[in-house]
Order: sequence, then structure tokens, then C-alpha cells
Amino acid sequence: MFSEGMFSLMGTGLLETLYMTVVSTVMAYLIGLPVGMILVVTDKEGIRPNPTINRIVGSIVNLLRSVPFIILLVAVMPVTRFIAGTTIGSTATVVPLVIAAAPFVARMVESSAKEVDRGVIEASLSMGASTLEVVLKVIIPEAKPSLIVGAAIATTTILGYSAMSGVVGGGGLGDIAIRYGYHRSQTDIMLVMVVILVLLVQIFQEIGNIIARKCDKRIR
Repeated sequence: MFSEGMFSLMGTGLLETLYMTVVSTVMAYLIGLPVGMILVVTDKEGIRPNPTINRIVGSIVNLLRSVPFIILLVAVMPVTRFIAGTTIGSTATVVPLVIAAAPFVARMVESSAKEVDRGVIEASLSMGASTLEVVLKVIIPEAKPSLIVGAAIATTTILGYSAMSGVVGGGGLGDIAIRYGYHRSQTDIMLVMVVILVLLVQIFQEIGNIIARKCDKRIR
């Protein structure tokens, strides 16, 4: 069953999966990182408490997080078609992946930022640092190890989402597993796709852990 054509298809699927995962993760962080910081800054114990903004942003984040990805994937098809011009393929799948992952990233960032010692933040404020300076020069650097671990978790989560998109022709390894493994009852192909996905998860997670350990000043 593993002909030359199938190996070529698997190679293409692997590249598409990596493309969807990496691009979606980067874009999700471009949105999720500032949103997470807004949640931290406007929290009741934050630098600039603002219950209204915190409640509105938090509600939007929670709403998007509560929608199962497979439902979100179908629900945002009009948005996907408007942005990408199509609803199938790896590029189109990036749109729902970012929409699903950005709120998750925001909460991960919020959790990491809240681990920063409050005394360090207050010391910066007492020296006249602005809110933006505290965020960029204190919170993010101090939370870097935790943020990196969170990024690894987010990447593996997005990888799983990308595989799920194969149900609607999203491309990648998930699409191969559905079209060839499930619909054609070729169990061996499905198992190989699962093994590859598991290996990718392990690789991404280990890379994140290694980088986090190198950035953690506490273990030097």
C-alpha cells in the first residue's frame, strides 16, 4: 500500500502540516500575546486595573475558547473564504487555526505573566517605568521560560487542530489519515500518520523544554 506515490503524498502532507502549525502559531502569538498582556495589566491586581476592559476581553477569549475546534472550523468558513479565497487546503486552514489558538495563547500568556514576582514589577514602577516599559522590559523577560514552555504546548495543540482539519479537506497528515486511512479502510496508513503526528508533538515539546531551560536564570 505504501507505493512511491504514497510516500510522496506523505512528504507533502508533512510539509503542509508543518506549514499550518508554524504559521498559525506565529500568527496566534501576534494576537494572543498582546491580548494576554491586556488581561494581566487590567486585572484587579494588575498595573492598571480596569474591570470593564478586563471583563469584555476576558469574555471574548472565554467564548472563543469554549467552541470545539471542529465546530469552529465549519462556523468560520465564510470568514475563511473571504480571507483566503477558499475553504480547503492548508492556507485556508490557517484562518480557523488562528481564531481557535489565539484565545488559548492569550490565557497561556496571562498565566505565565502572573507568575512574575510582584515585587520586581513594583520596583520598576517606583523607578518611573511606564506600563509599556514594565510589560516589555520586566514582565516578558521575567516570564520568558514559562512563555516558551507555553509556546511549545500551544504549538502541539495547534498541531492537533491541524490534523482535525483533515475532516473538511484541510490538507496535511490529518487529511491523508481521513481520506486514505479511514475512508479507504487502510488502517496501516492511518497508524503511520498517527505515529508521525506523535513524533512531531514530542519533537516540538522537547525543543520548547530545552530552550526554556537555557533561558531560565534560576537553574544557572
